[in-house]
Formats: sequence, C-alpha cells, structure tokens
Amino acid sequence: MRVVGRNTLHAFCEKHEDALKWIDAWLHETECASWATPQQLKARYASASFLAGNTVIFNVKGNQYRLEVIVAYEVGLVTVVWAGTHDEYDERNRRR
Repeated sequence: MRVVGRNTLHAFCEKHEDALKWIDAWLHETECASWATPQQLKARYASASFLAGNTVIFNVKGNQYRLEVIVAYEVGLVTVVWAGTHDEYDERNRRR
C-alpha cells in the first residue's frame, strides 16, 4: 500500500513521542501490505474500526491514541486523515 499524509503523522509524533515506535511499525507494515478488502486489514488489526467511506480507525498504543485513515483498496492507497489522543477522537466524533 502507498501511504499519503505522512506530514500528519510527523506532526502527531512530534507532540506524542511515545507513539513514534508504533507509528513507525504501522507505516512499515502498511507499506508492505496489499489489502484488497477490509477483511484482510481486519485480519492484521483486529481492533480496527470501520466507518463509512472506507474510513478505518486504528487504536494506537493500546487505545491511548487513535489514527484515522481512508483506504482505497482497489488502488492500494492509504490516506492519513487524522491522529490524536483518544479524548480528542471522542470530541471529534461528537462533531460528526
């Protein structure tokens, strides 16, 4: 998969250095993956949540943080939309 939106991840990791190792591992795994369906992604990330529009929410560092991406399975593209704390994610959801 190709990953776009690395600047979002970089800014997130600058604020939350304790998440850097998890984000680096996720990036490596995602770049090596070839998910053709949500089920294939779910097989690797069992705690991932799936929303409308191919939006996927990852629990980062044991649910301390959240990572929101959009996956275009047919073209192999993962777009990083947002990353933040669990509390920030809850607030973000209240506004949806």
